[in-house]
Amino acid sequence: MGKLLWIASYPKSGNTWVRSFLYNLLHRTSAPADINQLNTMALNTSSRRWFEEVASEPLEELAPEELARLRPLAQQRMAASRPNAIPVKTHNYLGDWFNVPLHEMALTAGAIYIIRNPLDLVLSLAPHRSISVDQAIDFISTRGVGTKLASSHMPEVYDTWSNHVASWTAKKSAALLVVRYEDLLSQPLNAFGAIARLVGAGGDSENLDRAIRHSSFSVLSEQEEKQGFREKPSNAEAFFRVGKAEQWRTELTPNQVRRVISDHREQMTRFGYVPAEYV
Repeated sequence: MGKLLWIASYPKSGNTWVRSFLYNLLHRTSAPADINQLNTMALNTSSRRWFEEVASEPLEELAPEELARLRPLAQQRMAASRPNAIPVKTHNYLGDWFNVPLHEMALTAGAIYIIRNPLDLVLSLAPHRSISVDQAIDFISTRGVGTKLASSHMPEVYDTWSNHVASWTAKKSAALLVVRYEDLLSQPLNAFGAIARLVGAGGDSENLDRAIRHSSFSVLSEQEEKQGFREKPSNAEAFFRVGKAEQWRTELTPNQVRRVISDHREQMTRFGYVPAEYV
């Protein structure tokens, strides 16, 4: 039985980018890996299939607390599906849902946590969820926020952006790597190199360079444009939108910036996200 390596983030923080990098890195691909094949490398903790395998009744007939109790069983199935460490995508916060852990620590090998400036995140989250930027700002500040049971996904529990970040990063661990989205952009060799070392594939600089190139935003965006991306919400225009930092400086109003900082100042300060003019 393998163990689960969590690829964790609040939605729209770079999870797909990191999974694409890992696919290209670990498979040593000569051409960019197909974005629609990412789930063959990294499993999805919210995929219905694992829960349907351990449920005795149709999922729609179960109460939320009954769905919650299936999660450890589903994660045991994931761990049993492969012999080694298994990358698993998660957008859930690190905590409980109906008194059941959202992530089974006994099955955990470690975690890569990707964090993104919430000032930019809300600009990406708004079109992804087909809501306004003001609604996105409210969304990331709402306690217990998440998603419901859907045709292909189990409920996800995000909580506020601040609580999500704190849940994953409050305790330091050698098995936890925290990576800023902005550093993946500005210092790719250092940031992606740290990820490669965590998974035991950091000794080949040529393969690292190739994996970074093959998972660049331009490559991912071009693939989506040509063939579509299965993970794109049906009501979203595109999954890969801009892929840049500091967009908020021209896209958010001063009042919107102050709202985000007011709600999330502590965690934003921890990771260097409070602009000097708003300190």
